[in-house]
Amino acid sequence: MRAGINAVTAALVVGVLIGLALTPDGRGWLRRPTLMLGGTANASASPEPTVAPALPTVSAPVAPTLTPLAERAARGSLRIGVFGDSMADGLWTALYRDMRDQPGVTVTKFSEVSTGLSRYDYVDIQAKTARQIAEEPVDVAVILFGTNDAQGISLDGEIHDFGTEGWKAAYAKRVDDLVTMLRGRNIAVYWVGLPAMKRASFDAKMSLINEVVSARMQALGVPYIETETITRNAEGEYDAYLPETGTGRERLMRANDGIHMSMAGYLRITEPVAARLKRDAGLSAPATEPAA
Repeated sequence: MRAGINAVTAALVVGVLIGLALTPDGRGWLRRPTLMLGGTANASASPEPTVAPALPTVSAPVAPTLTPLAERAARGSLRIGVFGDSMADGLWTALYRDMRDQPGVTVTKFSEVSTGLSRYDYVDIQAKTARQIAEEPVDVAVILFGTNDAQGISLDGEIHDFGTEGWKAAYAKRVDDLVTMLRGRNIAVYWVGLPAMKRASFDAKMSLINEVVSARMQALGVPYIETETITRNAEGEYDAYLPETGTGRERLMRANDGIHMSMAGYLRITEPVAARLKRDAGLSAPATEPAA
């Protein structure tokens, strides 16, 4: 009986082989036989081995190459824009006064009171800034935000309470997005830190914002100009009266709210900003040689 079964099996195999030889797909299978275990195989597959598609490579973000400020100024024009909240209003006034005698340099105010990076449901700073620079292009963006930002951020349908890790990440993203958008348009960015505040609890909140922003500026390779140090007294404490640069005379530097500055105070926090801009743009007057 076993011999009979073997003969029948052999006849079936020979019949299958003849059938395969009579069809194109069958001949293709005979050239590259495919073992089918628990599935179906494509008998007409190409004889060439299939190459798996390469996985997409994820590259790290690369900072754009910006036109140096010195090169822009050498062309005879340097357009500076000041962006931010009410604190930036005073910064613009002081920076305008400091730079107005520089040939070809303009300082334009783009700041707006009661705005910030936390409440995009109120004013979307990203979209607002994009519109502003489209209407009036600038070469440099000087930014000062924060006094209105000690509140929750709604991001992707989730509200992050101020000071939490989620809030820090959300705030950092908005900082990054704003800087990236500006630099993508060949605009040099200079971020100015918040000054010391009178009320300890509010000062702690502004210090936290400074920490987040300064860390992002370092990561992005953007100049960060801190102002906390120069708005404290010799003991490192808040003081409404501080010595004036040059004369050393005590001047009222702060407004009554303990947040904003007086005009003398705005001139004080603008000094390092103007000095950095002049240095980078090659605008600083060369030191004169003493007479023999």
